[in-house]
Amino acid sequence: MVWTAHVCSPTLAALSAGCLAAHTYTGTHVTKLSLEEIAAARRGRSSEARADAAVKFAVRVAEARGGVSEQEVEALKAAGFDDGELLEIVSHVAANTFTNYMNEVFKTDVDFRKVDREAA
Repeated sequence: MVWTAHVCSPTLAALSAGCLAAHTYTGTHVTKLSLEEIAAARRGRSSEARADAAVKFAVRVAEARGGVSEQEVEALKAAGFDDGELLEIVSHVAANTFTNYMNEVFKTDVDFRKVDREAA
């Protein structure tokens, strides 16, 4: 689930500068996502239907701090996701939220090219 990793903590306002820069770099250089697809993911969208369902769900997980409804889980399953993939999406949100908090608390130096928050 490459695209969910680049949502980071899926609301742009919550992203640390380091997270924004790192995920832009890995999204473009490692997973070869287009800048348009990365920007769409940051807005909680994707141009691909299955990825769109995953990204929207990731945003809901972050917004609801995990408290998504049974209907939201079932909707993702109806979009073709199994329990393992659901676990992966939630794990990405949790891991990226954790690392974002660490970067903020400890003022981690950004060693990736900085990204303009407004352009993202």
